[in-house]
Amino acid sequence: MDLIVRNAKLRGSKKTVDIGVAGEKIAKIAPKIQEKGKKEIDAGGKLVAPTFIDPHVHLDKVLISEVVRENKSGTLTEAIEIIWNKKKKYTIEDIMERAGRVIQWAVSHGTTFLRTHVDVDGIGGLKPLEGLLEVRKAYKDLVDIQIVAFPQEGIIQNAPTEKLMRKAMEMGADVVGGMPYNEMTYDDSKKHIQYAFRLAKEFDANIDMHVDETDDPGARTLQYLAATAIREGYKEGRVTAGHTCALAAYDDSYAAKVINLIKQAEMNMITNPATNLMLQGRRDKQPVRRGITRVKELVDAGVNVCYGQDCLKDTFYPTFGQADMLEVGLITAHAAQFSMPAEIEILFDMPTVNAAKVLRLKDYGIAAGNTASFNVIDAETVQEAFRTQADRLYVIKRGKVVAETKTTVKIYR
Repeated sequence: MDLIVRNAKLRGSKKTVDIGVAGEKIAKIAPKIQEKGKKEIDAGGKLVAPTFIDPHVHLDKVLISEVVRENKSGTLTEAIEIIWNKKKKYTIEDIMERAGRVIQWAVSHGTTFLRTHVDVDGIGGLKPLEGLLEVRKAYKDLVDIQIVAFPQEGIIQNAPTEKLMRKAMEMGADVVGGMPYNEMTYDDSKKHIQYAFRLAKEFDANIDMHVDETDDPGARTLQYLAATAIREGYKEGRVTAGHTCALAAYDDSYAAKVINLIKQAEMNMITNPATNLMLQGRRDKQPVRRGITRVKELVDAGVNVCYGQDCLKDTFYPTFGQADMLEVGLITAHAAQFSMPAEIEILFDMPTVNAAKVLRLKDYGIAAGNTASFNVIDAETVQEAFRTQADRLYVIKRGKVVAETKTTVKIYR
């Protein structure tokens, strides 16, 4: 064995096991592996769980709050406006430096799969994509990155975007993105969605859209997206909707209808509470709306739900974030009011097994024959992992240790 992790506690088990790794694969899981490994780690009864996955982040924009003017209104509209000027000045080197820093943070926190959106529009052209394609190559030993071609400025109202989206897919983007609410009319929003499906079919690609990222109950493109997925036969998790904040603003009857369509369409839903808690309901008087989608109702309906970091020190979320899925999970727990034991288990599923479904990963998870990508976490349960924001003692990617963290605290009295 190239690597043996001994005394590992897996979720749902009170007993420990040894995990043997040969090359990039998990070769054996047993109460005790008798042979010696070339490298051995004693997990000491700590939790060993599959590598974390961030299914929704914007690596082209991370850390730009360090170099652009302040978003004084704190609104989504002003955040986008500030980015316009920055996008015009992007360089590949600048994108690589900022994204590279955040990738290293993510890896240190046990995240080795990312799905990143990248702006494709008439302002920045394809420069953001070129930067992230270089990032993907430079950090391929640490992380696997899926790239979503994201038309943040709209497709119909931003004339160059239609051709740029196709070019982005030709250059190596993996997923077709969208932001249908950012069009001038609802008819244009529908055309936006229709174009995304045509492009996705042309490249046999999945679809991942920002949908109704507003607290306006009149934003209703989610229903049309779900209906289109059903009509086009784009099911089995091939369509993902992120944010969907307006779903929380709908009356309960209409929300139930839309959730039923989402379930029929077999769509994935991603909530991004860190950003949306800051942006949505910002001008409300008391009571202030939470601004996130209907997480509990979606889970109860059997929809695959995840959470993502989304933004990190950019104009949307300018101050906080460290690319840590346990931190985002803790925020989600408070925003969606997940506190019961069963809910905490669901919360831990979101950046692991649920997110793996979004990225459509194969051989994911801790089982013999699967790729050996997992974390040794300084906690014995998932509840303690969230509560203490536990260190990721060892981060293992394809059979190799890629990060180690151990915080020592001394109290003097």
